[in-house]
Amino acid sequence: MEKKKVVIIGAGVVGSAIARVLSRYENLEVTVLERNIDVGWGTSKANSAVVHPGHEDDQKKYPLRAKFCAKGNRIWHSWAEELDVPIKWPGEIMLAFSVRDLEKLQYYLDLAEKNGVPDVKIVYQDELRELEPNVSPDAIAGLWAPTAGLLAPWDAVISLIENSVDNGVKLHTETEVKDVVVEDGKVKGVQTNNGFFEADIVINAAGLYADVISKKVGINFDITPRKGEYYLIDEDVKERVKRIVHQVPTELTKGVYISETVEGNILIGPSAVNLPLDAKDDVSTTEKYLDYIWESAKKLVAKLPPKSSVIKTFAGLRAEPPSGRWIIEAYDNPKGFINAAGMRSPALASSPAVAEYIAKELIGKKLGVELVEKKNWNPYRKGIKKFKILDDKEKERLIKENPKYGNVLCMCKEVTEAEIIEAIERMKKIGIKTISLDGVKFRTTSMFGWCQGSFCRVRIARVVANYLGIPEWEIPVKDGKTSYGVGDVKAFFNTKQGVDEA
Repeated sequence: MEKKKVVIIGAGVVGSAIARVLSRYENLEVTVLERNIDVGWGTSKANSAVVHPGHEDDQKKYPLRAKFCAKGNRIWHSWAEELDVPIKWPGEIMLAFSVRDLEKLQYYLDLAEKNGVPDVKIVYQDELRELEPNVSPDAIAGLWAPTAGLLAPWDAVISLIENSVDNGVKLHTETEVKDVVVEDGKVKGVQTNNGFFEADIVINAAGLYADVISKKVGINFDITPRKGEYYLIDEDVKERVKRIVHQVPTELTKGVYISETVEGNILIGPSAVNLPLDAKDDVSTTEKYLDYIWESAKKLVAKLPPKSSVIKTFAGLRAEPPSGRWIIEAYDNPKGFINAAGMRSPALASSPAVAEYIAKELIGKKLGVELVEKKNWNPYRKGIKKFKILDDKEKERLIKENPKYGNVLCMCKEVTEAEIIEAIERMKKIGIKTISLDGVKFRTTSMFGWCQGSFCRVRIARVVANYLGIPEWEIPVKDGKTSYGVGDVKAFFNTKQGVDEA
C-alpha cells in the first residue's frame, strides 16, 4: 500500500485535531512540526476557553465558521470523553440591556435556527434570573444557548497530541519551518531549522504565522494579531456565575465574557485590539484595556468579585484573517498544499469538525487520496489522575502504591510529586525535547493557584532537576529563553550574567 506523507505545521488545537483525525488512516504517515518548545503555546494557550454553540456567525458573512461550529460543539462531547479531558456544559447567556439589544437577540436566535443550534431561546426576567442568579439587574432579557461549553484549551491540545502520537503520529517541537519546497507545481516537503521533511501533503495550521507559511508557496494574505486581555480570579470567591455570561457581540469581538473555568476560577475578558503585523508575539497587558474589561464586566453581573481576588492578568492573541473569514482550502497550485489559516474564534469549538472536513473532503476528495482506516486505531487516552479531586480512600490507596502521591508540592492546587513526574514522563514520551516548568504547569495545574508558583515553583523545579539529572537553573520556565534561578538574589544580580527569573 502506497503511503502518503503528511506534514502538519503547527501544534495548536486545529493542527492537533487534524493530526488525531489523520492518525486513523493507515496509508498516511503524519508528522507535526511545532516551532515552540511545547504544544499549544500559540493562540491556543490563552483564550476564553468557550466551546461556542454556533449561533453567532452568519452563513453569508462567515460561511465556514457557521458551518463547522455547531458540528464541532457536538463532536466535543464524544472527544472529551474519549480523551479524558475535563469539560463543562453550563450554557451561555447573551444579555440585552436595551430595545436595540433585543433586536440583536432575535437576529442571533434566527442564526441559531439556520446553523442547526438546538434549544436556543430568548428568556426574560424571572427565567433569566433563575438561569443566572448573579445577572445584572439592568438586563432586560437574554439569549439562552444551553449547548455552550468550557474546555481548557491546553488540555485539549495535550490530549489530542498524546492520542495522535499513540496512534503513530510523529511530533517535532522546536522545529521552525523555513521554506515549503515545491517542484513542478507539487509540494515536496518543508525545510526547517532541523532539516528537511519530505511531504506529499503540507497542511498549514500555523496560527498567527499561517500567512508567513502561505506566502512561501505564493498564496498571499495577512494574519492580523488581535490581542485579548483577561483577569483570572481566585476559585474561592463568593461572587460567581453559573453560566457563561457575555454582552451582545460586535463586528470586532464576541465581547467580554464572565465564566467559571473547568478548574473553578472565574475568568473575565477579553478585550479586542488589532496589533501591527509584526507584533505577533506581543502578549503584554495594559492598564487601559484591563480597566475597560473590568468596567464592561460590572455591567454584566450584579456582583463582581473584588479586585483583591485577582490572581493573574494575561493576554492572548487571535489570528484574525482578512474579513474575518477562515481560509480552509486545498490548492491546485501547488498541489498538496492545504491551508487551515486565520482560525480565530470559534476555532476551539470547531476544530474537530474542521479536521474531519480536511481529511474527508480536501484530502480524500479534492486530492483524491483513498483513506484506509486502521483496524487497531485507539480513540482513547487517559489524563493524569488529579489527586485533588479523589476521595480519601482512593488517596490512601495511591499513597500506599506510590509514596510520591503523599508529597504535595503545590498547596493551592494540591498537586503531588507523583503527578509532576508523570507529566515529565508524558512530555518525553510524545517527543518534547525541552522539559519546562510551564510544560509541567499546563499538564498538572501546579503553579496555577493563588500564589502563581511563588511557593511551589522551586520545589517543582527540584523534582524536575532530579528526574532529568540537571541543575535547577538549566530548567526553562517557558520558552527556553527564561531560566529559573535558585539561590541568593543579590548574589545573582551582583554578577554580570544576571537572571531572567529568580
